[in-house]
Amino acid sequence: MKAKQLYFVLIGCCCLVVVLFFGVAYGANKLLAGQANKLSSLRALNGAVQAQQTSLITDKRDTVKYGELNTIAASIVPQDKDQAEAVQQIVNIAAASGIPALTSISFPASTLGITTSGSPKPNLTQLTPVTGTSGVYNLEITVTQGNTNSVPYTDFLNFLSGLEQNRRTAEVTSISIEPDATNPSNVSFTLIINEFIKP
Repeated sequence: MKAKQLYFVLIGCCCLVVVLFFGVAYGANKLLAGQANKLSSLRALNGAVQAQQTSLITDKRDTVKYGELNTIAASIVPQDKDQAEAVQQIVNIAAASGIPALTSISFPASTLGITTSGSPKPNLTQLTPVTGTSGVYNLEITVTQGNTNSVPYTDFLNFLSGLEQNRRTAEVTSISIEPDATNPSNVSFTLIINEFIKP
């Protein structure tokens, strides 16, 4: 082989080595960029998983911490609108206060059985949502003691106190009192009571 031919072969080999070097460098760069993106995604996923684990640990701790509070709240606020139970408690409070018989105890009209679009769930009929407290509803109860069965004012006050101590009838929202014309120390009354329910 002549020196000139060897010279061209060596130049060709050098060019080939340079092209191969840049090709390998470009491929390695692409591979490293892909691996860097993959690593970045895995780090982000790891951060999200660690945040969820931390949140889960905190939630478990809070569940234990506030579990007793939840039990107390469930025992304070009734979970049903058992009207028979509410009437029985009101009658018992009246009897304990010296009022032998109430004229009437009434509830709002029920929409049970009436199906319309947008109507509340069947177990929420007669209930109105309490503003500002999610999941708590109000059932309005009207208690009346008519003129013919007026009661002593002190018994009426005892009845009110008993209602306000009862967990079903803890809020009296309206009181209407009328003294007896023949015996002013006796009164007839109409009360509107809110029973709070968390179904």
